[in-house]
Amino acid sequence: MGFLSGKRVLIVGLATERSIAHGIASAMHREGAQLAFSYQDRFKDRVESMAGDFDSRLTFEMDVASDASIEAGFGHLKQQWDGLDAVVHAVAFAPQEALRGSLIDSTTRENFRIAHDISSYSLIAIAKQAVPLMKDRAGALLTMSYLGAVRSLPSYNVMGLAKASLEAGVRFLAADLGERGIRVNGISAGPIKTLAAAGIGGFRKMLSHVAATAPIRRNVSLEDVGNTAAFLCSDLSAGITGEIVYVDGGYSTVGMKLPETPET
Repeated sequence: MGFLSGKRVLIVGLATERSIAHGIASAMHREGAQLAFSYQDRFKDRVESMAGDFDSRLTFEMDVASDASIEAGFGHLKQQWDGLDAVVHAVAFAPQEALRGSLIDSTTRENFRIAHDISSYSLIAIAKQAVPLMKDRAGALLTMSYLGAVRSLPSYNVMGLAKASLEAGVRFLAADLGERGIRVNGISAGPIKTLAAAGIGGFRKMLSHVAATAPIRRNVSLEDVGNTAAFLCSDLSAGITGEIVYVDGGYSTVGMKLPETPET
């Protein structure tokens, strides 16, 4: 019996088999969770197919940029489930032109708004609908962040600002919801070759640099992140809330790495 046996988990943000959400779904399915998935309309067939791989037929459309769509999506979920144990928020977006060049040159008022709406506010919007379903349950909300929330990184630009907002949201939601028995955490994952990451300029160079610098001397995998996510949504992490857990092979702890020199 897995440590998520009997838990009902909604995963928001599944898009491809190479997405972080897919790695999380795989780990949670392995540990016995019942899974539901929301999708954008253009990903409907793909998400329904992947959901079947996790023994789930509970899928529904939900646009996180629309309060009406979020409410309708949770309305559908309520018809199938009378309670919810966890929500995984694996959603982030900024227009591609905002992830090129410098912050000052690429950021406009509109792409700033879009990045913060989709990447940060949507967690709060989803929490508003999820919390009533978590009544009298040990609920958990989990979101995905990145080092760009606390460090400047090439081309990450406005997404770094949005992730900083998201991480603040984790702390404030944790404070708000703790008395209701609901925990809120985030994972700051190292760079992984996903569909979303493909839009970041110079991403391949970032992968090489992190693999050479991180203490474990490799990039982290979808499985690494998925296993941590499963833990954070389980009763095994009952004492953890308001935290951003780094799953980056220790890269964020390194201050300097000297060039390797031959032994003499």
